[in-house]
Amino acid sequence: MRRATLLLLLGSMMPVLSAGAQYVHVQPPPPVVERPRPAPGRGYVWIPGYQRWDGNRFIWAPGKWAIAPRPRAVWMPGHWDRSPNGWRWVAGGWRG
Repeated sequence: MRRATLLLLLGSMMPVLSAGAQYVHVQPPPPVVERPRPAPGRGYVWIPGYQRWDGNRFIWAPGKWAIAPRPRAVWMPGHWDRSPNGWRWVAGGWRG
């Protein structure tokens, strides 16, 4: 009974344990040079575009203007990290 309970517990944890980073084995193309229009208003911050992996290929996700969540918040762009397992996307986010 204990063994069955342990196996059931471990089996139910597998999706959580395997939900880690996904790796791409193709080098991402360089970013597209964007020339954003002027900000639509005060408090807007430009969030640059990035190369997004759709499961088969990279697709350019264009940049956009966004309102900062706090007065001194700074957007830290996402980037692709190279590792022995391939390329891994590190998402951007607000700091400060």
